Amino acid sequence: MSERLRTGISVLDRKLNGGIPAGSIVALAAQPASQAELFLYELTATRGTLYLSLDRNGDSVSNSISTAPTRTGDPTVRDVTGDAPIDNAAKLVSALPDSSNLIVDPVDVLERQEPTRYRNFLNELQNHIYNTDSLAILHCLDGHNVPELRDTTEHMADIVFQLDTQVKGDRIENHLAVPKFRGGQALADVIKLELSDQVEIDTSRDIA
Repeated sequence: MSERLRTGISVLDRKLNGGIPAGSIVALAAQPASQAELFLYELTATRGTLYLSLDRNGDSVSNSISTAPTRTGDPTVRDVTGDAPIDNAAKLVSALPDSSNLIVDPVDVLERQEPTRYRNFLNELQNHIYNTDSLAILHCLDGHNVPELRDTTEHMADIVFQLDTQVKGDRIENHLAVPKFRGGQALADVIKLELSDQVEIDTSRDIA
């Protein structure tokens, strides 16, 4: 059985029997107007992390992580810019050391590239993550303009997290589903989360 790698989110690690199997790629699909970045930031506290930023400036990402009101690590943040984002990302991924985290935020930029090249990137990523017993998180923006290759991302990913954020009355509600867990057991129940300043289980009760 593969070693389980903690996500840094205790409630999720318990539900997943200790965490995510080493060598896995996780697609985290969430609305842009959500606190999904807390998942990414808390993950950096678990082990060495390479954080690839494809739209925000790297300094801005580093500042957000260092000032986050939750426990974080000290990740290596790199901008992926230029006309060949897949090539630039692949070069950085190839140097990922053993037992590390890789965060791609957001993967949408790569999903808008040529389909064959993107699939090749995902296959190479999968091989490297597996061979280094690492963990990759692909942050997928689930907004108004979802890239056509999103199906490819979720098909290639070993695990899919779907975070749904909605305004209900005077509250913001967050529900996390894990509909796909390759080689394991997907979660039958949706987890209600509190995402104000850190990722916690929401213990409030729904009132009909």
